[in-house]
Amino acid sequence: MRYALLTSLLVFAPVAHAADDKVAWYADPTTATAFAALVIFLTLIGFMGAYKFIFGKLDERAAGIQNQIDEARALREEASKLMADAKKKAKEADAAADDIIKRAKADASAMMKQAKEDLKAKVARREAQAEARIARAEADAEAEVRRVAADAATEAARSILSGSGESSDLFDKALGEIDKRLN
Repeated sequence: MRYALLTSLLVFAPVAHAADDKVAWYADPTTATAFAALVIFLTLIGFMGAYKFIFGKLDERAAGIQNQIDEARALREEASKLMADAKKKAKEADAAADDIIKRAKADASAMMKQAKEDLKAKVARREAQAEARIARAEADAEAEVRRVAADAATEAARSILSGSGESSDLFDKALGEIDKRLN
């Protein structure tokens, strides 16, 4: 096929050149001489193996280009596989992130419930402690009032029994002391 193409070019080139002139191409001495020189030149380089060399190099070049195309196809297929894997991993990561978010929300909700329960328990303990302190303070105040009243009554009884005239003053003094201790 290559040689047929080369031959057809050699035949039709002078014809195309001479078509502009109204003279046949082989009748024009310049065109005929140039054509003869071209045919001789091409025949000589054909005998020297230039066509084989040129077409061999063109075939090597075509094979190299085909190899590059095949390699590019393989790389494209590999890239598409990697892209599909990356999309799959992204979907899995999104699903995992959604699961983590759901778990975190559930954990936060549970922690809030636990914190509320702990707070209620702590408040109840504090209230119980405060009530216990109030009860102790009341008991201590009652005991103090009883002791003061007992001391005042004992003092009043002693002064009454001793017959002194200060008994009413002592009784008033004891009542004043009781009032002072209560406030």
